[in-house]
Amino acid sequence: MRAFLILLAAQALMGADWPQWRGVNRDGISAETGLMKSWPEGGPKQVWKATGLGEGFSSFAVVKGRIYTQGQRENQEYVMAFDAATGKKLWETPAGSAFRERRGHGPRGTPAVDGTVLYALSADGTLVCLNVADGKQVWSQNIVDRYKGEVPHWGISESPLVDGDRVVVTPGGSDGTLVALNKKTGAPLWRTKGSDAAAYSSPIVVNNGKVRQYVTLTSGGAVGVSASTGELLWRYDKVANRTANIATPIFAKDHIFVSTDYGTGCALLKVAANGSATEVYFNREMKNHYSSSVLVGEHLYGFSSQVLTAMNFLTGEVAWRDRTVGKGSVTLAEGMLYVFSERGQMALVEANPAGYQEKGRFAIPAGDFNTWTPPVIANGRLYLREQDNLYSFDIAKK
Repeated sequence: MRAFLILLAAQALMGADWPQWRGVNRDGISAETGLMKSWPEGGPKQVWKATGLGEGFSSFAVVKGRIYTQGQRENQEYVMAFDAATGKKLWETPAGSAFRERRGHGPRGTPAVDGTVLYALSADGTLVCLNVADGKQVWSQNIVDRYKGEVPHWGISESPLVDGDRVVVTPGGSDGTLVALNKKTGAPLWRTKGSDAAAYSSPIVVNNGKVRQYVTLTSGGAVGVSASTGELLWRYDKVANRTANIATPIFAKDHIFVSTDYGTGCALLKVAANGSATEVYFNREMKNHYSSSVLVGEHLYGFSSQVLTAMNFLTGEVAWRDRTVGKGSVTLAEGMLYVFSERGQMALVEANPAGYQEKGRFAIPAGDFNTWTPPVIANGRLYLREQDNLYSFDIAKK
């Protein structure tokens, strides 16, 4: 009986982990339960604050009591690990040369943890496989150089996708728009040929029960490629803009949602039995800029440019808009939206299509650059980043 209870506890802990960009399913939704539904004045208790992350906007992977992220100091980018209980840095490994841009320096991608290793992509295109125990390198390659790509203006911002025996990334080069690599060696398994450059989006797995595919935004539009061969199944260019295609696609109910800003808009695509995709609607009601929406029930919640917006997923009809928090990012846990503004405001909002209902707010100090790292929720904690600073808050119900 004791062994059974230990197993249940371990399974609950694993389910509450956040192993990659946007969580277990890359949808911005945490599996956490038992969280506070409202916050006291001043917000939840700060457990610790850690420094030493360096410059960058990378988010976190949280697995088995450790936090993994990326940062930059001087002329070097790093992948690093912290203890989730104390905030103590456990190790750091060089990974890629420094990247600088006037709106913010350093890495943009988020590590993906897969068992005993992790995969991380730097702003210059350096992809590394590291041991999670000590950060030692298993293999490394620069995907931009290897596949004849080009670092986009604001740096490589993709977070690697691990699926089965492969790691999927988007070099955007003449030798591979998307590539699948053997996760143990980094050797290419397939390449999608095309002329699209890399954008700033991260791929997701789409499986309609018949055709498994990877979907992402390139510089030219939304694309879906066969997971087994890399063959292009479809593309949809209307949603692309000439500046920056960033948000991560969302898949649910045999539909794919894609969105960009710069005056462009969003589209819902229906996935057919053969894996092709066709337009259901296109509108300008949800224009995701650097952050992605989350889907709760029938509604999407996300930032249409600077305005928090609730919109029906299948119809594109707007339920409400609110400017209270300011432009930012959204994460979901247990029916609550964790809305983090780019100037450090953190709000707890009920995911309710009837209207905006705020249940608490606090702030962390804003720095010279915007706080573009989305909130991460794992194992009863809320994690926020402001460049070099990492905050841990206790949001578990007492």
